[in-house]
This record gives sequence, structure tokens and C-alpha cells, in this order.
Amino acid sequence: MFSIPRPLKNLIESFERLPGIGPKTAQRLTFYLLHVPQEQLDIFASSLSNLKKNTVLCEKCFNVSEINPCSICTSLDRDESIICIVEQPLDLISIEKTGRFKGLYHVLHGAISPINNIGPDEIHISEIIPRILKGNIEEIILATNPSMEGEATAMYINNQISNLKSRNIKLSELKVTRLGQGLPIGGDLEYADDMTLTRAIEGRREF
Repeated sequence: MFSIPRPLKNLIESFERLPGIGPKTAQRLTFYLLHVPQEQLDIFASSLSNLKKNTVLCEKCFNVSEINPCSICTSLDRDESIICIVEQPLDLISIEKTGRFKGLYHVLHGAISPINNIGPDEIHISEIIPRILKGNIEEIILATNPSMEGEATAMYINNQISNLKSRNIKLSELKVTRLGQGLPIGGDLEYADDMTLTRAIEGRREF
């Protein structure tokens, strides 16, 4: 009986652990790489190996970066009075591509999802509170995805901020907004085109 060589089988199993990669796709990728020149494979392996070694989470916004704090948080060209809260670094990248947002970010690395046992403590929600209390923040944009989890997360954060405002008169003018219409219900920001995202940012409404 034919048996797939162990090196191929190991790589197929590794690919299968990635999201969206099924057994057949894992096999195709593995056999494709088998025909790639060794030099390119070495570069690919090195990039994979250094993926986590050479990146850090920004201590301020939790974006993935090569430096800490990240280039956005240290830029003198950003509007420090506005913080846009997103679920994932990919959402930040999508918004940055529009070139229309010049504020700062806060990356949650997930959304509240009780069915998946993800609560507020499993993502970076609590870390936004010191940023609000410390800085002269005028607006918080809730740019979580227009899904059940994203809406639940936005509502939770809004409630936390409302509690802060009720106890701190200095925060009475702090505005909390949600991205405007244009994003499909249940969609992800990372898949939205630049025009849709631009309209959503410009058409944001108070939460």
C-alpha cells in the first residue's frame, strides 16, 4: 500500500492546521513546494521562522510591528485625539489603505464571542481605558466588524466608556461613534474595498 513520505505528510498536516486550508488544498500546496527551487524554499522557511521572532505587539495600540511603540503611535503626523478600535491588525491595514484616517488605533485581537468562550478579558479591551484617561481623546471610533460578535463588542466597549464618563466630568465631551452604512452585515473590514471603507469612516455616527 502506498504511503506518503513522512516529510510531505508532516507539511500537509501543518498546512491543514491553518484556517481555510482543507486536506486537498494542503496536499496541492505541499506538492507545489516540492518543485520550488531549494533556494526559494530556504527563503520561505526563513520568513516563516522569523515571523514571530522579528515582530512585537505595540505596547500602546497592540498592532503588530517591528518596533515598540509602533510607527503609527510614534508618528507626529497622527491626530492623537481620535482612536479607532478594530478587531484585528488586518482591519487596521485595510483602513490605512484608504488614506483617509489620520488618527490612532487600538487593536483588540478578537471580538467577544461567548459561543467560542471569548470574553472581554481574552481580548485587549481593558487596555483602552488607561488611554482614554491619560490622553486628550475627543472621539472613539468603534470599527469592529458588522457581525453579531462585532456588535456585541462595540456595545460592551460603549458601556465601559459610558461608565467612565459618568464618573469623570473631564470625559463628558468624549464622543463615541460607529462606522457608517456601507459595510455589509456579517462582513469583515479586511474584505471591504477602499471606497466602502472610506464612506463608512466619513459617514460614522454617534453610538
